[in-house]
Amino acid sequence: MVGAPALALLPSPFLGPAVWQPVRQLLTELGWHVITPVPAAAPRTPSDVLAAYLAALPYDQDLILIPHSNAGLYAPAIAAARPVLAFVFVDALLPARSGVINLTPPAAMLADLREKADVNGVLPPWTAWWEERDVAALFPDSTVRERVEREQRRLPLSYFAGSLVIPAGWDQRPGAYLAFGDTYVTDRTAAASRGWPVVKLAGAHLHMLVQPEQVASTILAFVGEISPRS
Repeated sequence: MVGAPALALLPSPFLGPAVWQPVRQLLTELGWHVITPVPAAAPRTPSDVLAAYLAALPYDQDLILIPHSNAGLYAPAIAAARPVLAFVFVDALLPARSGVINLTPPAAMLADLREKADVNGVLPPWTAWWEERDVAALFPDSTVRERVEREQRRLPLSYFAGSLVIPAGWDQRPGAYLAFGDTYVTDRTAAASRGWPVVKLAGAHLHMLVQPEQVASTILAFVGEISPRS
């Protein structure tokens, strides 16, 4: 779409671009320039993840940043280094206005991950963190699940000892929040408290694989609302 910003669909550091592929295809067919960064092949630290995102994002093109899940934590640092006009967080963690993000998960989850790490301290693929019945419900079929699972990144447990600096003023840009159910209700509420438009769709964490048309249309509605240059 000539003159419009590019749409940067950020996958979680634990997954890959396949989680966005159906939505990316729809947006591309509508004429949008869509960028889907590939997370680092074997990231060990938040700095590795941030470097991989930045390597895929241009310096010379305006961007609407659309992070999913844990990719939301990287939005402030990316916005400080690239021409980001606005954000659409999609079932994602929403950083504070400033300060430092400690990546340490809640104590119960951290204990569970410690048990799952191998002898070298490397975690299994993300879909192996959860009960099989819960994971199976995330995917529309086995073919899509296999495609997503092939791209999963295995991070070390030490990744969660890392942190990210939040540049002050990052969220003075326009933003919006798209939630799938209530998993990220705290982040959705925080977005609403900033005056951002918020939509909740009935679905699980990878709803963009199950209902890509619904997700793509909601993203574009947000873009039209928050980006004067779209």
